[in-house]
Amino acid sequence: SSGINAEYGDLGVVAPELVSVEGQVVTVHYKPTIPHCNMATLIGLCLQTKLGRELPPSVSLDVLILPGQHDEEAAVNKQVNDKERRAAALEEPNLRRMVEDCLAEPAD
Repeated sequence: SSGINAEYGDLGVVAPELVSVEGQVVTVHYKPTIPHCNMATLIGLCLQTKLGRELPPSVSLDVLILPGQHDEEAAVNKQVNDKERRAAALEEPNLRRMVEDCLAEPAD
């Protein structure tokens, strides 16, 4: 399987124009493929985890569904951006494995 950049980029889920930086605040919007996409939380957790590992700790990161693009937008945004909720979700072994698989670098 290929990495997060190729798959989600090809689907239009993430794009450079959906990222904004204001001082120490990075906001990344993403667009689930359909309004009831059951992968929206996983996508958000993957983005939050990957960027959280790459950005300096001084940067505040918000990973949000593009407004109006998902039926459960508020709930998913809360899950993905609340540190305690995110940590609890990632303690679940199957979900943790899915996130790590998503972030794995593609084999050449």
